[in-house]
Amino acid sequence: MPKISSDTLWELAAAEVHSGETAGGEEEEEDGKQEDEPSKPTLALEYTFGRRARGHNTPKDIAHLWELGGGTSLSDLVQIPITPVSIRSLSVILIMDLSKPNALWGTMEKLLQAAQAQLEKVSSKARQAQKARPGAKHQTPVHSAARVLPKDYPDRELISPFPVPLLIIGSKYDIFQELDSDKRKVVCKTLRFVAHYYAASLIFTSIKSESLMSKTKSFFSHLAFGLDRGKTMSCDSTKPLIIPAGSDSFSQIGSPPTTDVDITSLHAKNPKDLWKKVYERVFPQESTSEQRELKDPAKDPQYSEPQIDAMRAQKDQELDQYKRNAVKSWKGLELET
Repeated sequence: MPKISSDTLWELAAAEVHSGETAGGEEEEEDGKQEDEPSKPTLALEYTFGRRARGHNTPKDIAHLWELGGGTSLSDLVQIPITPVSIRSLSVILIMDLSKPNALWGTMEKLLQAAQAQLEKVSSKARQAQKARPGAKHQTPVHSAARVLPKDYPDRELISPFPVPLLIIGSKYDIFQELDSDKRKVVCKTLRFVAHYYAASLIFTSIKSESLMSKTKSFFSHLAFGLDRGKTMSCDSTKPLIIPAGSDSFSQIGSPPTTDVDITSLHAKNPKDLWKKVYERVFPQESTSEQRELKDPAKDPQYSEPQIDAMRAQKDQELDQYKRNAVKSWKGLELET
């Protein structure tokens, strides 16, 4: 289960696997980051897993958790967790920073495109490999890149479901709620549209709210272990959004919130493009090519390792000396003419 995230996934995972007893009465376990460890931002791609007991003397369910940090700059790393094997039981969680609306659409678009492209790539390769094997007609079909929805799914003919179950989490709601009410409404309606368009669930949360974290964990548990995610739902832009997939519709969402622009003048190619153009009128997007250069993790004090750092410093000195000697050597050369 890969997660393309910002800042709350590890807290969710750790809290989920340590929260009380399971149906079998055993405590849940989780290997990786623990609750009593200080939370650190994800450097690139990190892995851990959670286990949940189903009952006495039965194998535990295991959820493999991959978290991709670094914003959009490392999106190519999605190819590591998204494989022909993992795609059979894969879910994606996208954690968006609500406190940075001017980076929201660009970040969301690039990360979802990267994940979707990899999903389609591995699905295609798996199908080709299966056709090439003897007895292919009698084998179980591999996962298709097209996700099939129930016939009564709202707006089924108008949406483009993400290839695997998708959960969009809006983090830092405590900061977001301080935003101007009209701007909050634009963000809320836009994310509702995007979530419904991809047949995804949507929830806003904050690590400062136990209630919101609890509700978010239920969505997480639903994807990881198939548990009930609860019946709570909220579409009110003045409150945290909590919208399970299939609970919203375009008629409830309404049209893009515009007051100072003629929609027909935006020349949108499709409904999603229209919402993007309207959103960017309100929140001009930062460049996602490289919104900020990644810091060198070798020089970041939070990742310090004294012995390794000392050896690295020695090698850096040796490299600098080599460069100086090389420069002197080239300057001393007399080229024949």
